Amino acid sequence: MANESSKGQKMWGGRFAAQPSDIMQSINASIDVDKRMVREDIAGSRAHADMLAEQEIITEADNEAIQGGLDQIVEEVEAGTFPYRVELEDIHMNVEARLKELIGEPAGRLHTARSRNDQVVTDFRLWTRGALTEARRSLKALQRALVQRADEHADAVMPGFTHLQTAQPVTLGHHLLAYVEMIERDRSRMDDCARRLNESPLGSAALAGTGFAIDRDATAEALGFYRPMANSLDAVSARDFALEALSALSIAATHLSRLAEEIVLWTSAQFAFAKLSDAWSTGSSIMPQKRNPDAAELIRAKASLITGQFAALQGAVKALPLAYAKDLQDDKQLTFAAFDTFSLCAASMAGMMETITFNRENMRAAAAKGFSTATDLADWLVRELKMPFRDAHHVTGSLVAKAEEKGCDLPELSLEDMQAVEPRLTNDVFSVLTVEASAMSRQSYGGTSPVRVAEQVEQWTQRLG
Repeated sequence: MANESSKGQKMWGGRFAAQPSDIMQSINASIDVDKRMVREDIAGSRAHADMLAEQEIITEADNEAIQGGLDQIVEEVEAGTFPYRVELEDIHMNVEARLKELIGEPAGRLHTARSRNDQVVTDFRLWTRGALTEARRSLKALQRALVQRADEHADAVMPGFTHLQTAQPVTLGHHLLAYVEMIERDRSRMDDCARRLNESPLGSAALAGTGFAIDRDATAEALGFYRPMANSLDAVSARDFALEALSALSIAATHLSRLAEEIVLWTSAQFAFAKLSDAWSTGSSIMPQKRNPDAAELIRAKASLITGQFAALQGAVKALPLAYAKDLQDDKQLTFAAFDTFSLCAASMAGMMETITFNRENMRAAAAKGFSTATDLADWLVRELKMPFRDAHHVTGSLVAKAEEKGCDLPELSLEDMQAVEPRLTNDVFSVLTVEASAMSRQSYGGTSPVRVAEQVEQWTQRLG
């Protein structure tokens, strides 16, 4: 749908006598965005031309010319010499116009039994399918890095937090594997999305199908789709596949942001749990001592960008009647930007996790503060003294208060201090008040014990390959 440079004539046909204004051409053109779908567009055209020839809608000679011309275009794209032209509006018209320059009249038969409406969404589905594959691959690389660090630190004790207050001792390996689980759900959502989007719109034409005897199953199979879409109106107008993809990216980016926040905290002087490598740290122009976790901070911010792009796409499609409207032109810009941002974030997080180092001594010292073994004491009262848990909770709270009064932690109370609150306490209680004993005791399935962590590491190593 654009000017042919040789004739000064719109490819829309003869409906319009005057040319659109320059501003209209600028707002209408999308080639700067959608040219990245050039390979998908060529693949769709190849499949469509082959099907037209098989159905005897075009001749084999025309198909051979079209396929040869598309071969030349592929070579130009690979060489970086393909002449993208803004006046031709989009990638579809750029390819078609170049094909006509190369092979002449047969190029005009390629668009038989299709419309830009089904053509663009076919390209878009193909591109999104590939982008989801790359996103899943990048998350898998991050999972491998997390599992490796978890294996190295399966028994490293650190404080577990609720409300960012010390709660109970956990192992670093267990903490890192929590993100492996989150990311696996992210990958699963992307996989589900890829399956749902994998239906072919090609052959739906503008909105109502076509009167030509086409074979939509053949083009769907040629392009790796499971099946053709069953309703032509839905096929050309649906963008829920892109919404679902960006929703999955937004959730995954949120998980990356949570891990990024932990890196910011852990690498601070106040926590001193970890240190980023030089490759993933920056300095200050004025303060020579600074070592800033800028990559982690940027991931936090960029997660918001991805969520914003999802919301913007949802806003663009929420009020559109069937079938196609020009609003949908901007769906690709939002989707491409979200995937580009996500790819950068996932790669950056993998790079940080592959090279981060942890200070086990500082983590262990922090885990021992804040009465982190109080629950272990309550459990001991239940287990050894057969005390109802609510009573044990009250006794333990009283002991914590006594320790606060004395300015010490629970293990530093004397037995006499403890027996003043609960006379039946014995020296055996001290065996459960170390952070190592606390972490080791959590051997229920999914618990933080090094034994459970080692099992999960082995399972994840096998699953991730």
